[in-house]
Amino acid sequence: MDKTTAIPAALRNARDPDEAVFEESKRQIARAAQFLPGGVSSNFRLGMQPTPLVFERAEGPYLHDIDGNRLIDYYLGMGPMILGHNPEAVRKAAIAQMEKGLLFGGQSLVEAEAGELFRSMVLCAERVRFCGSGSEAVQLALRLARAATGRRTIVKFEGHYHGWLDNVLVSTAATPETAGPEERPNRNPGSKGQDEAAWAATEVLSWNDLAAVEARLALGDVAALIMEPAMCNAGAIMPLPGYLEGVRAACAKHGTLLIFDEVITGFRVAPGGAQQLFGVTPDLATFGKCLANGFPVAAVAGSADVLDLSAGAVLHGGTYNAQPIAMAATVATLRALADGTAIRSIESKGRKLMQGIGAGLAAAGIPAVVVGFPQIFHVAFGLTEPARNYRGLMAMDRSRYARFCSELLKRRVRALERGAWFLSTTHDEEVLDETIAAVADAARAV
Repeated sequence: MDKTTAIPAALRNARDPDEAVFEESKRQIARAAQFLPGGVSSNFRLGMQPTPLVFERAEGPYLHDIDGNRLIDYYLGMGPMILGHNPEAVRKAAIAQMEKGLLFGGQSLVEAEAGELFRSMVLCAERVRFCGSGSEAVQLALRLARAATGRRTIVKFEGHYHGWLDNVLVSTAATPETAGPEERPNRNPGSKGQDEAAWAATEVLSWNDLAAVEARLALGDVAALIMEPAMCNAGAIMPLPGYLEGVRAACAKHGTLLIFDEVITGFRVAPGGAQQLFGVTPDLATFGKCLANGFPVAAVAGSADVLDLSAGAVLHGGTYNAQPIAMAATVATLRALADGTAIRSIESKGRKLMQGIGAGLAAAGIPAVVVGFPQIFHVAFGLTEPARNYRGLMAMDRSRYARFCSELLKRRVRALERGAWFLSTTHDEEVLDETIAAVADAARAV
């Protein structure tokens, strides 16, 4: 039996001898580190204190680790699990396809079904090309933009994350010492070993500065401008009124393709992503995460004249592209999200949780802002008002927030150390109330 099941919810979150411990995870990570660098297979899993966790199973809003803890989960696999962990419809669809075959080296009926459903939901999607990860989708989008325009330069924004590859892992986590002037940010590589030549044609602007966009695009040499339509990765920053519309107009005027990175926002903030919510249609958009509720699939969508280049002059390949099991999961997930009911239910829950977190932090005297979409929001310690761009996020008290996350984890609530909170359809009122109580208690401890 799960050792937490007989303990009342209010007591499970109290600071008492029943605080969660993670000794088995520590031992397993130490063992795994003999074979896997750091004991993990992604650097983004290294940061949790007191240790990266090891899990046995998951269902709904819960994760079960190898220490016997049942954790309320707001990581949600770093965002994909919008229907919660292990939802029946997605699981059954995947199993049904698995019984027919794993990989064909050709097309499957479910691939076209997924593409048709995708196109019916996403405004920009005259065509869609499936691939394996969000990082890969971004690379295809940029290659298509260069081919379509005959230009080389890519413009991105400070703090916006578009994957781990060399040409875009630039100025995603700049510090005050390395950032340079706000009106002309430095280009900061995100990792040792990056090839400087790979990002030589990548330029960085400050988010929410329309004049800077217009001035740069007016030079007439930019192939693509890529952005998160609302910043969700490094922190939640919403576009200023008229900003997206202005960027859209500037791109059209100067022959630059506008790419929305909707790997996080796609199918989470609206059935058609942020482009539907904001009413601004990009030329191309990348998707992942919520697309298949945990199965490895991503996509590039956009206009037919650009996407059809990938059927000829623009090379894009991949053994596991449109893998049939992932496509079956995609169809099941998109069907569950298509009419917007599920997303609206998450929105309502998210508003309650945002308000509850804000109240708990305020009661503990912690300066913080809780901002973003209710389906994916961000908690920023040390701020007293929402940031306008990445520079505003530099004042965040990250060390105190990390301690807060550790205190939450003791109370069996798992929240991302970078400040993002993802919700699913399975986070019900009881789960939200338990979380809000844990937040208030953890806040008093930091």
